[in-house]
Amino acid sequence: MRAQLLQGSPAAAVAARRMRSLLGCVLGRDGWMWRSHEVRMVSTATGDTVTIGEISYKLKTPQNPELVPVKHISDSLPQTVAQHLRWIMQKDLLGQDVFLIGPPGPLRRSIAMQYLELTKREVEYVALSRDTTETDLKQRREIRSGTAFYIDQCAVRAATQGRVLVLEGLEKAERNVLPVLNNLLENREMQLEDGRFLMSAERYDKLLQDHTKEELDSWKIVRVSEDFRVIALGLPVPKYKGNPLDPPLRSRFQARDIYYLPFKDQLERLYTAGPSVPAERVSQLLSFATTMCSQESSNLGLPDFPVDNLLPALQVLNTFPMLSSQQLIQRLYPYKDILSKDGHKAVEGVLGRFELADALRQAAPLGVLSVSKTTDVEGSADVTVRVADKDITFQVPSGTKELRPPNSSPTFINTPSHSQLLAEMMQSHVVKDLCLIGAKGCGKSVIAKEFAEMLGYNIEPVMLYQDMTARDLLQQRYTLPNGDTAWRPSPLVTAAIEGKLLLLDGIHRVNLGTLAVLSRLLHDRELDLYDGTKLLRWDRYQTLKEQLQLSDQQLQERSVFPVHPSFRVLALAEPPVVGASPASSSSSSRGQQWLGPELLTMFLYHTVTPLAKAEEMGLIQGLSPNIPAEAAEQLLQLTHALRQTNDPTAQSLASSLSTRQLLRICRRLSQYPEESVAHAVHKACLSRFLPSLARASLEKSLSNCSVQETLDPAEHTRDHRCVVEDGVLTIGSVSAPIYNPNQRMKVPDVLFYDNPQHMMVMEDMLKDFLLGEHLLLVGNQGVGKNKIVDRFLHLLNRPREYLQLHRDTTVQTLTLQPSVRDGVIIYEDSPLVKAVKLGHILVIDEADKAPTNVTCILKTLVESGEMILADGRRIISDPREAEGRPNIIIMHPDFRMMVLANRPGFPFLGNDFFGALGDIFSCHAVDNPKPQAELAMLKQYGPDVPDATLQKLVAAFGELRSMADQGTITYPYSTREVVNIVKHLQKFPNEGLANVVRNVFDFDSYNKDMREVLIEALHKHGIPIGAKPTSVHLAKELPLPEVRMTGYWTINQGGNARRKLLCPTETHPIEIKGPVFLRVQSYPCSRQESRALSFTEEKAHWQIPMNEVNIICDVTGTDDTLYVATCNPVTLYSMKERGETIQCMELYDVFPRTISGVWQPFVSVAPLGGPLDGQVVLHEEQSNTVLHLDLVTGAVRRLALSPDSDQTSSRASNWWSSKEQQQGHKMCRDFSHKNWLLFYKEDGNQLEVLDVLEGRVHSISLPINLKSVYLVAEDRWLLLESNTNKKFLLTKPMHMGAEDSGVCQLHSINEDAVSSGHGATSDVVSIPHMLSSEQLPNENLSAALGQKIVSPNRLLADSGSFAQIIVGFPDLMSPNEVYSFKRPVDLSAMKSRESGSHMFSRGGSLSGSAKRSNCVSLLSANQVVRAIPPNKVPLTEIYPKDVTPPMTAAYLEVTDLNSKKLKYVAVPRSMTVSPYTNWVSKVSDSDVLVAALGSGSVATVDMGGYVRLWETGLDTLQRSLMEWRNMIGTEDGRPIQITIQRESGLDVSAPKHGKVDQNNDPHVGGNQWAGGTGGRDTAGLGGKGGPYRLDAGHKVYQVSQAEKDAVPEEVRRAAREMGEKAFKDRLKEIDMSEYDAETYERFSSAVRRQVQSLRIILDSLQAKGKERQWLKNQALGELDDAKIIDGLTGEKAIYKRRGELEPELGSPQQKPKRLRVLADVSGSMYRFNGVDGRLERSMEAVCMVMEALESYEHKFKYDIIGHSGDGYDIDLVTTNKVPKNDKQRLRVLKTMHAHAQFCMSGDYTLEATEVSIKELARDEADEHFVVVLSDANLERYGIRPERFAQALTSDPQVNAFAIFIGSLGDQAERLQKTLPAGRSFVAMDTKQIPRILQQIFTSTMLSSA
Repeated sequence: MRAQLLQGSPAAAVAARRMRSLLGCVLGRDGWMWRSHEVRMVSTATGDTVTIGEISYKLKTPQNPELVPVKHISDSLPQTVAQHLRWIMQKDLLGQDVFLIGPPGPLRRSIAMQYLELTKREVEYVALSRDTTETDLKQRREIRSGTAFYIDQCAVRAATQGRVLVLEGLEKAERNVLPVLNNLLENREMQLEDGRFLMSAERYDKLLQDHTKEELDSWKIVRVSEDFRVIALGLPVPKYKGNPLDPPLRSRFQARDIYYLPFKDQLERLYTAGPSVPAERVSQLLSFATTMCSQESSNLGLPDFPVDNLLPALQVLNTFPMLSSQQLIQRLYPYKDILSKDGHKAVEGVLGRFELADALRQAAPLGVLSVSKTTDVEGSADVTVRVADKDITFQVPSGTKELRPPNSSPTFINTPSHSQLLAEMMQSHVVKDLCLIGAKGCGKSVIAKEFAEMLGYNIEPVMLYQDMTARDLLQQRYTLPNGDTAWRPSPLVTAAIEGKLLLLDGIHRVNLGTLAVLSRLLHDRELDLYDGTKLLRWDRYQTLKEQLQLSDQQLQERSVFPVHPSFRVLALAEPPVVGASPASSSSSSRGQQWLGPELLTMFLYHTVTPLAKAEEMGLIQGLSPNIPAEAAEQLLQLTHALRQTNDPTAQSLASSLSTRQLLRICRRLSQYPEESVAHAVHKACLSRFLPSLARASLEKSLSNCSVQETLDPAEHTRDHRCVVEDGVLTIGSVSAPIYNPNQRMKVPDVLFYDNPQHMMVMEDMLKDFLLGEHLLLVGNQGVGKNKIVDRFLHLLNRPREYLQLHRDTTVQTLTLQPSVRDGVIIYEDSPLVKAVKLGHILVIDEADKAPTNVTCILKTLVESGEMILADGRRIISDPREAEGRPNIIIMHPDFRMMVLANRPGFPFLGNDFFGALGDIFSCHAVDNPKPQAELAMLKQYGPDVPDATLQKLVAAFGELRSMADQGTITYPYSTREVVNIVKHLQKFPNEGLANVVRNVFDFDSYNKDMREVLIEALHKHGIPIGAKPTSVHLAKELPLPEVRMTGYWTINQGGNARRKLLCPTETHPIEIKGPVFLRVQSYPCSRQESRALSFTEEKAHWQIPMNEVNIICDVTGTDDTLYVATCNPVTLYSMKERGETIQCMELYDVFPRTISGVWQPFVSVAPLGGPLDGQVVLHEEQSNTVLHLDLVTGAVRRLALSPDSDQTSSRASNWWSSKEQQQGHKMCRDFSHKNWLLFYKEDGNQLEVLDVLEGRVHSISLPINLKSVYLVAEDRWLLLESNTNKKFLLTKPMHMGAEDSGVCQLHSINEDAVSSGHGATSDVVSIPHMLSSEQLPNENLSAALGQKIVSPNRLLADSGSFAQIIVGFPDLMSPNEVYSFKRPVDLSAMKSRESGSHMFSRGGSLSGSAKRSNCVSLLSANQVVRAIPPNKVPLTEIYPKDVTPPMTAAYLEVTDLNSKKLKYVAVPRSMTVSPYTNWVSKVSDSDVLVAALGSGSVATVDMGGYVRLWETGLDTLQRSLMEWRNMIGTEDGRPIQITIQRESGLDVSAPKHGKVDQNNDPHVGGNQWAGGTGGRDTAGLGGKGGPYRLDAGHKVYQVSQAEKDAVPEEVRRAAREMGEKAFKDRLKEIDMSEYDAETYERFSSAVRRQVQSLRIILDSLQAKGKERQWLKNQALGELDDAKIIDGLTGEKAIYKRRGELEPELGSPQQKPKRLRVLADVSGSMYRFNGVDGRLERSMEAVCMVMEALESYEHKFKYDIIGHSGDGYDIDLVTTNKVPKNDKQRLRVLKTMHAHAQFCMSGDYTLEATEVSIKELARDEADEHFVVVLSDANLERYGIRPERFAQALTSDPQVNAFAIFIGSLGDQAERLQKTLPAGRSFVAMDTKQIPRILQQIFTSTMLSSA
């Protein structure tokens, strides 16, 4: 019963009467009391009148009755509304324009419409949006048959026809658009584009008195009707978002505040809506709503409650009285999604207040039981829902297709929570449109589809994107074939007319100003389109049809269409980001708070909650039935662990593991069950490119869920080949059939060298490809993404389409390219559309360069296989749906997408494609190949480049890449760069490597810090960048004395039994105790190549990670491994010659370090050979302890040689101090590689031979007392008797078996000098320092003795000779000749002078000789190398007179028997020397120990633990020098000449020398003179065809390149002085002494690199934030494709240009980020500073923060607070007073230092953290960070780590990080295990503190600036 005001007067009177009675009964007794306004309708002869209260208005008959609103007046008119209507009527009678202002919702519009319906006015309605331009208001051009005509738009139509112009959403229109209307509003005048002029009615009528109508028409003057009015509807802007009113515009309107209806009126309305709901409950709901809209709640920042939606909500309640109010409110006002914690509390408090918090008490609906078509009503269905064991059936709108019963879809697995959600959606669907909120990949689209299918709806998906305009939503322009312009309705409009379910995917992306266009469609189901079409609500359309007695046909001719009654909108959105700025203009990657008060009124909201674990498990098993159960369980455990934390890092990881991604992983696992879960997770999260914190967090979560990365041992050995056989491609273990394309030319073909790593990536890709996935490859630049994809498609034989994205890519350019031909717009298909049509592979390159709002339209294409193109065609994947529909492109089944993107983050600064769309693709991280793979690949690029060069390149670049990963350098050097270097070297082999690498590194040559890092890294790997070919510094060679034969050794073996002694042997097994397992630690080995800047004998050097007080006591080497043993405490280090790591085993527990002076162990090492590689035997000399160590497993076993060996000597022996020498036990290890060792005791008479493999000991008893034993061969040993030094040779059977207890024979040896002939013994008996156990090769022997000779021999060295060769020993029994190279002075005779060259005073020769002889023989190089202290070296012969010899640890004396030369190579001094100098001197008489490595090189280890590798062999040195010179490249010193070869036509006659010019003038050309330049035939330079080069010396002596490049000295001096002067002036200016400056520089320089890289990142982020946006509708710029038709019609504003986007008004200011550094300045910091420099490192870290953030104060507000025993709030830097210059910064550092020195002890770390987090949370900021520096002494103060963990994560708004300075033992590491991952760091080496701080900065604070 609505009052229908017809033309006939009787009916009108009836209506008025009816209305009065209605109002009477509704308002009841007291309704008519005070100033009640009655709406009366009086009809008189002159026409009908409407009276409101005492004001009446005369009706006119409308010209276009279809434009008059119908059915807007409700049956009951509340008083408030009547008052509003009365006011509008007053203004209308005054001829004023009105502005209805009020909160969002349909109320203002409905009041305006009710008024217009009452007064029977035609309406022109415009919904303003940010895309509205003046053409939309005034006139638009359209082309008709080739001519552009002006078509009047709403404002002009309204003015001329006397209609009412309703402008809705004034705050949405961009500034400076509405002033177009100013004059029309004020004076009713307006100049039109087509030359007409609108003039107000009075003036026009005045003119008419003087002129005729024709004259006025010819002047193009048009009368504005006196009935024209404007009603503007808008929101108050400072409170809501939008543009504020322009003052001139505002002054032209009369305003009226239309607030929500008063409580009583609302209550009446609600009672009628829900008659069966208890009144009390209704009033509670309304009270809640009113409270939420009050001023106080908006002060709390709570958005307005959508009061208007209470009506539909009560209709739901009416059907479901048992529904919980809280759930209902959650649907109207999803406070859990839009509010922060405080907001929740506030809302729940109000809920509790009105007794609405009943979510727990009331049961939720369980699920939809059945759906059936309603028989009597068209377009609706009966749905039965089970709620709390009652089944309720109700009617809902339904679509046109067949209904499908619930739970019957094969692809939808019903879970309890989803079926509950669907049931709730059914309830809401009765009354209103819905919006589903859920994280990406949680199944929103699937649920929507299931919902639609249950109700028989056709879905119309519309993917929304950020720069979508209102036109894209409603209507687009296009051209007809004859060139006329026309409007095409968008899918949204067709859906409304055809009654489909409109799926708005991504309403969180669209700008609110654009969405507002839809508010009328959503509230009233009405819509006005650009071409004048009106869509009306179904019942209004029917009413209009009856009133006007028109047919559908006629109404359609008047452009009026009905909205189908079944039409519904279902919006999908991601959850709003709580606390983010509402839709900031630079929509930052973190999303936004899009759900504001306006949107709240449009939908009922349902949240898709993440599935519970069990449900998700069911889902996974339902969709991929044969997945391994254990894998699924692990996967879910991990995902749910990540989802439940409140750590933002973990949350973002969880978003990569959405349900969608889990299903993808499971599909793959069920296909390939042998794959590891960890691999899948790493792939899904793209963990290779996560910031270091997030990666740590992921690793920790993985290990917590016991998901281990199982490295398949077969993985490395498996060959990843790719073969094509019989049309099948096999990569690794996966096969796929080869495609047969019809367009062969589109199949890529690319130069590709197979390497294992890329093969593994391709195998992985093929697996996903076969599963039907679209692929996303992410990697740094130059790692081969394009190559891999092209190669992959080439192998599969698939044609590809290629699309490269860039900054300016728009949605239109992705799909179609419009162009104009003959006045008609033609659309060219983009590669995307072609690929879809033809089934090609679409390769999208550089996907991260395009804005994510553009690329996200790929989502519908991938997900649902649907996409709407700009020309109205649509892509559809299901061929069945396509039947009989025009403009359909069916997606070809073979179509696939492969997307390539750079990794997110710095330095690429692309858009985060992976973050936005990662979970709809299968992701693959492409990395630089591993070293082996890269080497193999480079070999194929440069087959002729020497291997050594390639290895150096690979190693250097590997190091640079790891530095880029840690953030030390910013640019990630890639394979592409190495390949380019290798290509160059391949083509120009004699250019030096050092020069060619500059092709890559010259980019960095101006950045000083970067350059230092690079040069250091290149030098470390031996790329001599910057070296000169002349810098070769080899040691000076001295001549060796002549060789002389000096005597004979005769082995006595006559029949005389006294001479031939038999030695009994006995054998017994050894006892093994153990094993115990010790920890084998591995340290990184920072191996530096030594030949970076000059060429010397030294090859490489590195430091062993040992303690300063430790003493090195043994060094030995096998083929490529070096073992170093130390003895204070006993530790064993092992390292490979070219390895990356040093293994270290501490044996402190086996040899406890007792009080100094009681027992100091001394150990030797014997490395064993195969099959016991990697195992060693360790022997301690005094206790005779023998240990067997396995360095791989850490097993230690003790071997007891003799049963009684356990009793150690009772007397404590301190060999380093006692006067009488205690005899130790010795071990001979010459044959340890054969796994046997020999032990003896000095002065003992027993040899014990240990056979390690058999586990036996053979004891041999001797008749003599031993001094020493030399193993000259496996079966012949030389023994020295202890007092007489007499030599004996012991021969033994080769293999001692148990059966023959092999008798060993002892032969004495006579030494005879040459002079005395045989028989007489010489006086001097040599004691060998070294005796080789193998013989010299024959050619070396011949070279050494200078005669051709073949014989067994041994090389011996003792103190009196450089070397001795004993020819014939030990195999020949005849007298053996001894040849010697005598020393001028015996070494032992030399005094160890205490001279300056040898600094540490050594306790002379008091305590006997040193333990190690330091002499080795290199038989292949024919050299003896021994280390000699500097005082025994003839320094005068090596160095010139005036040169002071350098400080050295020792010299390597190299005796070369081939060249008969002697070299002394200086070994540099060690950095540190153990304080136990007396002890050290016992180990060796020089500061180094020497060992030979199998590779022919020598290793020295000095006492400070510095290892150096030396190359001494002449041939190898020469070879290395050649290589080195090649790497530098040869500059032959000639100037480069440019020669142009002209064919001069004269043939070259026979070459001749030419005439010689006596005067030697320069001659150029001419074919006659010799020594010219550039001629023919004659000898000269640079000519053509001469016989040879002849330089007659015209170019004077050439200055070397180096000298030419050098800058003159005075210029350099001037520059230096200028720099110094500027520095001093600066100091003066800030009043800082030079000493202070020096002090500050010490801290500053330590962190210079970190500061530099942080500032680079800050700068580039700032630049990214300043990146300009496209400004549309410009009058100049580039043509905007979307406006191409407007351009045809001749509009001006069809351009777009880049410009700075003004932030939207009403959007909050960008707040700075808030950082607090809590520095530990407690006493312990000062105390332990001496140990590990912790206080200084903390000061450096603080210095870094201050320097890096200097001049970024507007972005980062930071303060630095100290905490110590004095308290936890020591201000060092406050936010409002940050230090501006070095002096102020130094003051902060000094304060820290002084405080730590003088404060109380105690620890306030915990309190400081808690307080700071609380304080920061109160500050207004974009993000909050707290960084705590502390030395982890928590346990000492009884603080549980768990409590600290709680403190760190106590407020989710504040990101807190802790950096612990590694303290005693593993305390800090234990702490880290209990603390949340990614939030705590342990800096064992304090040098890492600044680097960790930098990591925290880069991976969190800077990720979203």
